Amino acid sequence: MSSEVKTIGVLGAGQMGGGIAQVAAVAGFNVTVFDAFPGAIDRCKGVHKKSLGKLVEKQKLAQADADAAVGRIRFVDKLDQLTGCDWVIEAVVEDAKVKKDLFAQLAKMYADEQVVLATNTSSISISEIATAAGGAGSAGRVVGMHFFNPVPLMQLVEVIPAIQTSPEVTERTIALATKMGKTPLKANDRAGFVSNRVLMPMINEAFYAWMEGVAEPEAIDGIMKLGCNFPMGPLRLADFIGLDTCVHIMNVLAEGLNNDRYRACPLLKQLVTAGRLGDKSGRGVYVYPGK
Repeated sequence: MSSEVKTIGVLGAGQMGGGIAQVAAVAGFNVTVFDAFPGAIDRCKGVHKKSLGKLVEKQKLAQADADAAVGRIRFVDKLDQLTGCDWVIEAVVEDAKVKKDLFAQLAKMYADEQVVLATNTSSISISEIATAAGGAGSAGRVVGMHFFNPVPLMQLVEVIPAIQTSPEVTERTIALATKMGKTPLKANDRAGFVSNRVLMPMINEAFYAWMEGVAEPEAIDGIMKLGCNFPMGPLRLADFIGLDTCVHIMNVLAEGLNNDRYRACPLLKQLVTAGRLGDKSGRGVYVYPGK
């Protein structure tokens, strides 16, 4: 396989996809971003302008470099327009069926085995996604490339090879993440990988502590911040991640590890049912006026 990557395709112009696109463009890669959801592309452009503007303001990036990065990003709203990429990173909704269907399409679009197909999933089995990509050749170039939110600021990329992933693809993924200015660390393909295997049960337990009357949310978050030196309390972090995403990841852990102790707290599920999803809906554990 050729190791040269010039153009990166990103599927999804949301919070994660947009962040990945920005980081790749700042690192000097040409980027093509696909999103068919109405308004997603315009929102992503607005986020890029604001995010890059803050980096310039803080003198972490020159204005000329920010302008050049914007110029390296193009947007498309049809999947068949996502052409000419040397590497593709999927960052759509955290739904196994959606991702598997998408990878089946990508494997046909990119029959060239040199093109790596990476998924930004935070919990779904990479091996399942690789299987959906088709034959041995396609499955061998599928890999997990889990970025963290907010992507421009967070240093880590979890690199997760599937059972089928070739060792060369894993090494190329580590090299690409490094070129993007990130620190890649390898994890095995187990439910939740490392980050969510450890983080999500803690968040879930914080909801149990609230539900069972151990303390109010402000106290739970304050104790974890001041007592454990966390930059953000677990309930506030859950709002930031999205309570629906937290429920989904807990379900993946419960099923993947075959253990009901990972099931989402009833209060967490109740908030999701009520439409209180966190920052993105304006209310979750806390209220966010104006969102």
